[in-house]
Amino acid sequence: MLVSAKEMLEKAVAGHYAVAQFNINNLEWTKMILLECEELKTPVILGVSQGAAKYMTGYKTVVAMVNEMVDSLGITVPVALHLDHGTYEAAKECIEAGFSSIMFDGSSLPIEENIEKTKELVAICNEKGISLEAEVGGIGGEEDGVVSTGECADPQECKQINDLGVTMLACGIGNIHGKYPANWAGLQLNVLENIKAVTGDTPLVLHGGSGIPDDQIQKAISMGVAKVNVNTELQIKFAEAVRKYIEEGKDLEGKGFDPRKLLAPGCQAIRDEVKDRVNVFGSANKA
Repeated sequence: MLVSAKEMLEKAVAGHYAVAQFNINNLEWTKMILLECEELKTPVILGVSQGAAKYMTGYKTVVAMVNEMVDSLGITVPVALHLDHGTYEAAKECIEAGFSSIMFDGSSLPIEENIEKTKELVAICNEKGISLEAEVGGIGGEEDGVVSTGECADPQECKQINDLGVTMLACGIGNIHGKYPANWAGLQLNVLENIKAVTGDTPLVLHGGSGIPDDQIQKAISMGVAKVNVNTELQIKFAEAVRKYIEEGKDLEGKGFDPRKLLAPGCQAIRDEVKDRVNVFGSANKA
């Protein structure tokens, strides 16, 4: 059964570790992440972007697949199904479809509108027992066509959104979606410190977790980040492993072209990377 991310993140704040959000793209992604997290006994948040949901034929399909998979694989660790970077409309749709956690990304809106819409969604989510993530300030890189330059969030705006009663708060601290450029300046930990000072025990979220050096991630976790989003890293590792299989001609041997065999190395690469990230974030055996 899917759960809200509230309890797992409150425990993470208290225990000074972070829960990973691994974005899912298809059946293989979902299966491998769930199996590895069960083995590691870590809670997990499965992130679904609007684009990935469309690719998987819609929010209801995703909910049905994840629910059935949790059941059929005998998953016992807490699993939250989370809309990633949702618009106001998408948030409403996911609440209806049965998601257990929602991110409303109003960071590109004027702060007044972000506050107004977040406030309304807080009320709906509280009533239904769903966790809600809000965002302040731009995060660099590209995410479903939204581009910003790695700017940092204004701590006062973070306080305004936090005070509405959100479950978790995403705020730009110089992080970027996708691959990090060679001249990236690193996380602005002083900004994180200022945000933490005005948001209290609210779990903070680090987007663009793929490509940030582990020591910087661990430092951010020690300062109050309780959720780290990972997507690009798994995609790259999956692609590398499948490429190697084809370049070695294994798809031409016997029934090596069978998609179950063709994708198997990529699937293993996902599991390996999940294990690595969970160890870095410190959430193993916390389920």
